[in-house]
Amino acid sequence: MSSPRSLDDWLRIQETVHGQGIDLGLVRVRAVAERMQLLPFGPRTIIVAGTNGKGSTVACLEGLLRSLGHRVGAFTSPHLLRYNERIRVAGAEAGDAELIASFDAIDAARGDTTLTFFEYNALAALHVFRERQVDIAVLEVGLGGRLDAVNIVDAEAAIVCSIGLDHADWLGTDIEAIGREKAGVFRSGAIAVIADAAMTPSVEAAARRLGARPVVAGQDYSWTPAVLASGQWTFHGNALTLAGLPPPALPGRMQLANAAAALAVLAAMRLLRQEDLPAVAQALRAVRLAGRFQIVPGPVEWILDVAHNEPAARVLAQNLRDRPCAGKSWCVTAILGDKDVAAVAGALADVVDAWVLCGIDAPRGLSAAGLASRSPVFSDAQLAADIVTGMHAAAARAQPGDRIVVCGSFLAVAPAMQQLGLY
Repeated sequence: MSSPRSLDDWLRIQETVHGQGIDLGLVRVRAVAERMQLLPFGPRTIIVAGTNGKGSTVACLEGLLRSLGHRVGAFTSPHLLRYNERIRVAGAEAGDAELIASFDAIDAARGDTTLTFFEYNALAALHVFRERQVDIAVLEVGLGGRLDAVNIVDAEAAIVCSIGLDHADWLGTDIEAIGREKAGVFRSGAIAVIADAAMTPSVEAAARRLGARPVVAGQDYSWTPAVLASGQWTFHGNALTLAGLPPPALPGRMQLANAAAALAVLAAMRLLRQEDLPAVAQALRAVRLAGRFQIVPGPVEWILDVAHNEPAARVLAQNLRDRPCAGKSWCVTAILGDKDVAAVAGALADVVDAWVLCGIDAPRGLSAAGLASRSPVFSDAQLAADIVTGMHAAAARAQPGDRIVVCGSFLAVAPAMQQLGLY
């Protein structure tokens, strides 16, 4: 019998069932998963954790695995415009009907147990993947790692992409402690890819303490930078060399590191062979991810990036330096109130000529005036009620040869994509 509730009905319900938007812990979500017979989880699983780079790494893994002939389920968060973006099977978003069926199954199993919005989301992903019989699942951590809902799955392999200061209210401001939390996705005997040679030492220490098998960037695998003349690069890892690779289609210098981490985990899982070079090249050329240094060409260029913390803002700043602009660089931004706004502003200050600050009408949102009060960098900023108003304000003043960067939050980039007709 079909559910009387629509997908929108379900999403509204899930925002209120538990009473807390974020409540880290595995006891409740694991209990419901066990009642649904989702554990132990059947498909081979890769978990992707880290402060930044998770979405790009998942996109690379998904594309590579599909090119290698696997039926892949991918779970990411948050979404930009449609909830369905969070759960994909064989490259296609889950449909409303199967999401509703999953939520019905979760609600039937949970009894008196309350779940957060994200916990519903994670359980729905596992349920869809089981029902659709994927052979490999790629799960992105929502927040932290050790106590994140996806960590109810004992993954065969896990990647920690990066460690930075973010989500201080839940993870703290000690970078070593944050590293230990994110390393909580590693398991005894399982593959533990550490995707940054300069990562805080607590991550590798935690991997070894847990009995995982560390695969460390710069030690156990490496890659050569793309050569400007040819645009090609080489991956070395697990007695495998893949030479003459095209750079991933995702722009930005950090994308080679993300692609290399994806290749490292697949090599360690023995899912890659030398003869797979054409399939790998095809996947790298095709990988796409909305809102990550997404370039919209024109007389005035638009660049959309969901950079919302200091490490991501520093990467965005470097990417802007790597792509010189003939005219002015405008920044239209909206940032949530629980972020280190001053640090984000400071990271971008020397690559932005003019600011347009926008409000976000959402939980944890800041008004434009509230945002302006967070940093002296914004002293001459123009204020706008929302992102679309701010985009109009910047576009009215920009000249051919200028660029307009929209960044700061998924809630900033999503309306920009709609306004520019990208979705």
